[in-house]
Amino acid sequence: MANNTFAELVFIPAPAVGHVMSTIEMAKVLLNRDQTLSVTLLIIYPPYSYIESLAKNVIERIRFIKLPQDQPPSKLVSKAPFMSFYEFINSHCKYVRNILEDAINQIGSRRVVGLVVDILSMFSKPDRTSNRSSYRFSGPTGQTGHVYFTSNAAFLGFKLHFETLFVDQKQDLIELANSESEIVIPSFVNPVPMKVFPEVYQKQDGLDFLICAIGRIRKAKGILINTFLELETHVINWFSRINFPPVYLVGPILNLAGVSTAVFSARCLEQSGHRFVWSLRRLPPPEQSFQVFPDDFDDPRGVLPDGFLERTLGIGKVIGWAPQVSLLAHEAVGGFMSHCGWNSMLESLWFGVLMATLPMLWEQQMNAFEMVVELGLVVDLNSEGDVVIMMTKEIERGIRRLMENKEVRTKVKEMSKMSRETVVKGGSSHSFVGYLLKEIMSNVI
Repeated sequence: MANNTFAELVFIPAPAVGHVMSTIEMAKVLLNRDQTLSVTLLIIYPPYSYIESLAKNVIERIRFIKLPQDQPPSKLVSKAPFMSFYEFINSHCKYVRNILEDAINQIGSRRVVGLVVDILSMFSKPDRTSNRSSYRFSGPTGQTGHVYFTSNAAFLGFKLHFETLFVDQKQDLIELANSESEIVIPSFVNPVPMKVFPEVYQKQDGLDFLICAIGRIRKAKGILINTFLELETHVINWFSRINFPPVYLVGPILNLAGVSTAVFSARCLEQSGHRFVWSLRRLPPPEQSFQVFPDDFDDPRGVLPDGFLERTLGIGKVIGWAPQVSLLAHEAVGGFMSHCGWNSMLESLWFGVLMATLPMLWEQQMNAFEMVVELGLVVDLNSEGDVVIMMTKEIERGIRRLMENKEVRTKVKEMSKMSRETVVKGGSSHSFVGYLLKEIMSNVI
């Protein structure tokens, strides 16, 4: 390849801020490892100025193409939200196809060598009546590509197991997902209670989404997962024994200028007796939660108990947006009440900050289960698995357990050290990235 020609890797992230952030950070890792590589991100909907700021350090070799949209996602909300989401993703397919075809056929300084698609942005519609053999993972122009899975390996293993139960064993997944039993999942050491399963997979459209996604992932060249070997050893050993595309453990992929969105009870903080910083924000409507940032309150007194700010003066501080990783990196921070999003959990482990679970939605209950029960790295704030019914005293006790748990804090410090070692030369994730780059660059002519 000529010295002035870049090998171009095309990413299609899901239209959600956390997914876009993680994809950009993944692109940065690859760009920093290979100076002959360039990256193009095809962006669906999220705030563009925010995206550009994340890539400012490598802007000369990373570019963004905003895809036109026929209609905003808010217009697609229906009784089957996952089907509406798929309609929204598929409405961009024609634009992606044209861009990729032009890039592949263009003679110039960039030569397309690969496609990496977020699991939520793979184009096609689920077909509940199809069997696995009818699925084919490819980009809109037909190339087989890689998949980027922004969550953890155990959660991917759960999805894979559910797809196997449906396709191979013909199980009724709706009945199973709505039961109150426990289920043995090979990617977990312990039986997993159904109460921690994502609510979206308790309905038919969510299960259709899962079955279709895993069916197409099986046809991918490889799976990039935002995790590391030392954290999820059991899961990775299981993946190595099954018929599945190659798995590349590329994490922890972190944005060290991230945001915080977890919100919890003011009275619990006040009565715990510990100093605190609370990033209190107004959440967007559920139908916009994928694409829209939370807003700051003009005056937080409107949502806080009367006199709260005065009673906690000198003990706590209520703020709006906060640079989450800057807080986690500060030596004075002794604990983090986390909503259990995977990005936030990796950030806490990186900085050695002990977490307490406060899962809200999506896969966060399952993330909490893995960290508490499987790995023993997080304090369980809510033993009943339902934030809505938690009492103030229960959360207050959870905060005290968080701040006083020396045993788990020691384990977190050890995992923090391992997470940092894995991304440097000689570390496991550093090696996986090397294998991935070798495979991608083998397409260069």
